[in-house]
Amino acid sequence: MSTLIKASGVVKQFGSKLALDSVSFEINKGPPVALVGPNGAGKTTLFSLMCGYIFPSSGDLMLMGKRPGNAHLFGKLTALPQDAQLDPRFSVIHQLTFYGQLQGLSKLQAKKESARVLELVGLGDAANQRPKDLSHGMRKRVTISQALIGKPQIVMLDEATAGLDPLHAREVRELISALSNEATFILSSHDLSELERLCSQVLHLDNGKLTEHSALSQTTSNQGFVTLRLSQQYDDAEKVFFSLPSVRHVYKSQAKEYVIEYEKSDQAFDIQLLQCCHQQGWHYQQLVNGHTLENQIFHNG
Repeated sequence: MSTLIKASGVVKQFGSKLALDSVSFEINKGPPVALVGPNGAGKTTLFSLMCGYIFPSSGDLMLMGKRPGNAHLFGKLTALPQDAQLDPRFSVIHQLTFYGQLQGLSKLQAKKESARVLELVGLGDAANQRPKDLSHGMRKRVTISQALIGKPQIVMLDEATAGLDPLHAREVRELISALSNEATFILSSHDLSELERLCSQVLHLDNGKLTEHSALSQTTSNQGFVTLRLSQQYDDAEKVFFSLPSVRHVYKSQAKEYVIEYEKSDQAFDIQLLQCCHQQGWHYQQLVNGHTLENQIFHNG
């Protein structure tokens, strides 16, 4: 598998403030990668380092075998900030063509490339419309298409679905998933459930330190996990779940939510669990095969 980004012991200081503390990770070509963490955790600093806007105080950061800012990387990495805006005065195709020219394409090449990326995001028919005539979700898709101009290998998106209603947010998630064969997306977001749907690799930053997770974590070949969220609190739920055959451990991760470790067998455990809830007269809201991303990051069980 091709390694796109490799960080080894990256440190970034701003005066006495340690923004990144010996951060190490690898990102390979493939499915979207999540970058999560609270405000001030170092996400923006890491994005800025990868873009070549700033440089590490120490450690090593390589993108496609080159250091950030190297001319060889021009056009191979793009970043879309959360507040990316379109100019209301000009048509979508006009703005994308202009951006393509800034990327070094001729006007004809830029116009063809703009038409290509608009087709990729399902907006080929909207090329001559102005942003004010588009929905919020459509405008977001246009900005994502802009990030795809020139066929970059890495696309970094900050809060890609911020401000969108659930329907438009789902459309953008599905779009990013569908475009994963075009580029490797790195997504920064506070919405853990959104990242869990999209990403297999999760980089979690907190106070400049990084830990790595899988979005849905299963462990050994004979060990599994299920995360079950009930519709209301049931006092004896832990005891009932632990009494099921093959269950090894049960812990309550938060109100109404349980993580259940079990030994795999020929019988589907999630079906057994739902049958148990039905027998008890319990209703459930969500069942996830594996640890939820939220539990992995915030629970040390």
